[in-house]
Amino acid sequence: MKQYHDLLQHILDNGIKKEDRTGTGTISTFGYQMRFDLSKGFPLLTTKDMSGKRWEGIVHELNWFLDGDTDVSTLIDKGVNIWTPDAYRWYKQKGGELPKEAFIKHVNNAGFDLGPIYGAQWRSWQPAELAWDYRLDDGSEMLTENTVDQISSVIEQIKVNPNSRRLIVSAWNVGDLPEMALPPCHILFQFYVANGKLSCQLYQRSGDVFLGVPYNITSYALLTHMIAQQTGLEVGEFIHTLGDAHLYLNHIEQAKLQLTREPRELPELVIKRNPDSIFEYSIDDFELIGYNPYPSIKGDVSVG
Repeated sequence: MKQYHDLLQHILDNGIKKEDRTGTGTISTFGYQMRFDLSKGFPLLTTKDMSGKRWEGIVHELNWFLDGDTDVSTLIDKGVNIWTPDAYRWYKQKGGELPKEAFIKHVNNAGFDLGPIYGAQWRSWQPAELAWDYRLDDGSEMLTENTVDQISSVIEQIKVNPNSRRLIVSAWNVGDLPEMALPPCHILFQFYVANGKLSCQLYQRSGDVFLGVPYNITSYALLTHMIAQQTGLEVGEFIHTLGDAHLYLNHIEQAKLQLTREPRELPELVIKRNPDSIFEYSIDDFELIGYNPYPSIKGDVSVG
């Protein structure tokens, strides 16, 4: 994961101090790209530990997106708290008065919807004008019950028209942004097929490089593996393009510590079965072989 270390160093060397919505402050750069050859190892960070609950959280969150789910209780039930702070902030913003622990108990009993975030956009995009002719390159319809299932559509297009330049999934639905607990950070991804290999490029408008970006790299690399398997292709590259790439000021020392660690050999991802649909994978279908990370760094995020 030298690519990730190069990004950390780039921000430390070139970052501009900026204020942010959290009040913490960042050093930030604009416009950066990393490329990962997925045939040479699975890009799970080795200079801090991403195994255990962190790895499980990445898989559970991705499957949550793919299911079209937007209820945070689904993740909390699995011990994954990636979205819990945003859920609680959204609840308070909407006038909720419960303290956080009581809110979580309430969510466990009644659920709590985060609005039309990633899963809703991926699986049931609401077109602004249903009169628009939503057809794919082969002439087939994209609409299902007046919504667009972008994931099913892009998989079908990869199978029937792999040379298409429209193999795109977008989460940035402008009309829905006010109703979302958090506007999408990773907003658009595009697939590309060449020489029997599937590549994916992600555009991420905002990247918390110490905490969030390692999760994003792993999640989209995993998604690329899954869609490659579903379409009978090998994996190519994952290309990660960042808009505002930043380090929070309270992560700078941790980032410097991480840069003292030499990246180790990447693990191999094994997918143990090939289900009939991308929506049928479970945590038990994935195995990491040869993962040997450094210990976790104090101040890192926990998903459990």
